[in-house]
Amino acid sequence: MKHLLPHPGLSAMLLIVWLLMANSITVGGVVLGGVFALILPKFTQPFWPDRPRMRFGRPFLAYLAIVLLDIVVANFQVAWLILFRRSRDLRARWLVVPIDLTTPEAITMLAGTISLTPGTVSSDVSADGRFLLVHALDVADEAAEVGRIKTRYEARLQRIFA
Repeated sequence: MKHLLPHPGLSAMLLIVWLLMANSITVGGVVLGGVFALILPKFTQPFWPDRPRMRFGRPFLAYLAIVLLDIVVANFQVAWLILFRRSRDLRARWLVVPIDLTTPEAITMLAGTISLTPGTVSSDVSADGRFLLVHALDVADEAAEVGRIKTRYEARLQRIFA
């Protein structure tokens, strides 16, 4: 099966994106998208020599649920800050988050998750890949915020990319 589908996640994503771009589900669209979904991952397989192992089961679904919940909650928090707090009262901070993740894909997923959550933006990863620089809109306790990022996101990503 690995010979036919070297990267099943990429194949599924390609088929879904193809159907979304076609804006309709037809037999021809599904067949052509399926051909692309089979051929492109096979063609690009040499460029993915050390593909990370991911768990797409319960750990991934739990992570996805937490991220979506945090995005919704953070939207309300940021709206409240913008509407009811003076800008001089905001406690914007740069946070240096030590990273225990080792694969570039996991680090990218952590940085993307932080950037998706309103009120925070990942801006840089250190050259050695051990620290992530994050800007937060309103932080009362820097250590608590770094701990929240590590326990809420990074620990879960370690289980997904184990």
